[in-house]
Amino acid sequence: MDADALAAARHEEWARLDELGRRRRLDGAEADELVARYRAASADLADLKTSAGRTPEGDYLSTLLSRARLRLTGTPDNVLRQLPRFFVLQLPAALYRLRYTTLAIAVGFVIVAALAASWIAGDPAVLATLGSQAQLEQYAEGEFTQYYSENPAAVFAGTVWTNNAWIAAQCVAFGITGIWPLMVLMQNAIGVGTAAAVLFAFGRGDVFLLYIAPHGLLELTSIFVAGAAGLHIFWAWVAPGRRGRGVALAAAGRSLVTVAVGLALALAVSGLIEGFVTAQPWPWALKIGIGALALAAFLVYMLVVGGRATRRGETGDLPEYERGTARLVAG
Repeated sequence: MDADALAAARHEEWARLDELGRRRRLDGAEADELVARYRAASADLADLKTSAGRTPEGDYLSTLLSRARLRLTGTPDNVLRQLPRFFVLQLPAALYRLRYTTLAIAVGFVIVAALAASWIAGDPAVLATLGSQAQLEQYAEGEFTQYYSENPAAVFAGTVWTNNAWIAAQCVAFGITGIWPLMVLMQNAIGVGTAAAVLFAFGRGDVFLLYIAPHGLLELTSIFVAGAAGLHIFWAWVAPGRRGRGVALAAAGRSLVTVAVGLALALAVSGLIEGFVTAQPWPWALKIGIGALALAAFLVYMLVVGGRATRRGETGDLPEYERGTARLVAG
């Protein structure tokens, strides 16, 4: 086949394909025409490559077809357009899916922490394994509270934020194991219960509660949500339903990994509260009120905004053109 002769014969058709591929908006008839010309040009390109190999005419036609293909299949939204969708629809919908699991984890966490505190504080032999009487008294009388003010507020806030965000990310990323989220939650519950036991044993239980409450309300809730996300990913792998195991796991991973991003922001807020509020000599009602307000804002976002997004059909997953067409299953 003579490439020059084909290009001359198809010049007007390729020019029309180029014009349609460059248009920002197409009506129904123009969209149909674009599809038809795309198919015809694809056949021309196949003939060119078969008979003449790579040619300038073939490269030009490939460019036209690539532009037309993007016009037909769509392109990812601009990042500035994706952000509102992410924060108004995808993230709150993903959080809303976790509401009951988060509540169950919170109840279990409190029970484990309370049992650990009660057992340690009530048994002098167990309490003694944590340190000498002098060491424990020093911790209860000074070290516990000094922890919140021994470093500059900005440094301390950044440190606790990165640490907690890393823990939350691990719970989500390693959730498929089913063990890692439970291990992290158990370790944190026992850690909180141990600290509470020492302070309650020395009559400083009020100090423990007052220092934990301002930042702990949002911080612990975020960790509960991270654990719930990890366990949901694990359950999608264990019980995929009618979908294939890989398909179910991919959908759960796509929709719930976004939770780690949202929790990083929530934990940044709790880190600011822990660094700039907890150690301040302000009335405790004000400090705890700030923590409660932060938690209330998070719960409104999770339950109210998330419920609204879920009722609109959102699951937290990517749009179809980004995740691919769903595979049909029987039953």
